[in-house]
Amino acid sequence: MIGTGAMSRVRLLVTLAGLLTSSACAPVYWVGAKALYNTAPSPPTVQLDVPYDPAAPDDPKRQLDLYLPAARDFPIVVFVHGGGWAWGDRTQRFGGADVYRNIGRFLAGQGIGAAVIGYRLVWPMAWQSQVGDVARAVAWVQAHAAERGGRADRIFLMGHSAGAQLAARVATDPAWLTQEHGAISGVCGVAAVSGAGYDLGDIDTYRKGVDPLYFAERFGGSRLDGTWWRDGSVVPWLDAGDPPFLVVSATGESAGLRRQSALLHEQLGKAGVPSTFITVKGSSHARIILELSRDDKTAGPAVLAFLRDTPCPRTGG
Repeated sequence: MIGTGAMSRVRLLVTLAGLLTSSACAPVYWVGAKALYNTAPSPPTVQLDVPYDPAAPDDPKRQLDLYLPAARDFPIVVFVHGGGWAWGDRTQRFGGADVYRNIGRFLAGQGIGAAVIGYRLVWPMAWQSQVGDVARAVAWVQAHAAERGGRADRIFLMGHSAGAQLAARVATDPAWLTQEHGAISGVCGVAAVSGAGYDLGDIDTYRKGVDPLYFAERFGGSRLDGTWWRDGSVVPWLDAGDPPFLVVSATGESAGLRRQSALLHEQLGKAGVPSTFITVKGSSHARIILELSRDDKTAGPAVLAFLRDTPCPRTGG
């Protein structure tokens, strides 16, 4: 069991980390962002703050932003932001860089629709609520894709950091999307960028310096009974029916993050799921999110190729 004092210390560290990545510390990040950030032009259609949960239409955490190209019958990416499950927002800026919405603009400029979604954060919400929010957003996109010119049968999930883990979980555990009346058959692939928490029970990850309390706080609470790690992980739910993956890592990430991405790719292969693994040299956990909206870096073109070239194994589209 984790004591109350340990819980409080972990939450304090999380709060401090959130402050360090907030706009309040923008000057710290502006130096790096300025060199990498290119504002993508706005596509023909932009719809901001669209509610995806009819039970809470005014909750900004349960809203999404749509970026749609002029063409018809385009695939749609549902993008899930990062933030350690405990902070972050689809509208967040880092050093003046509108990073998440910029990915939506970039994708739409390449002929691919994008829904940049929000979701509720842990404390007081449990991780299950986060997966449910992502699944609910995907189901909303599927239900409204055709009326906006997109294809409900060519939906891709994409996420960075914690968002990559949430996207992967929805794509590999059909119960979540089925519960929201979505069609798991329409999820054609997952782009998992610099993710964490794919296998919460991996000892080698913790040996590389990751504090197990960090994940126990988010996925287990006070339960250290040997089951919380499986419940919250992605790897135990993999099977041959899952959609293809693009797993992206960066050489400048921590050893624990690199381990998790490599492990996900390895376990996808063992489960019979097509997986492409790329390592972005000279990038980091923070920088790679800026590079996703550029076509002259490694990460952005790799994602575009994956979205354009991956057939949908469940629909044949």
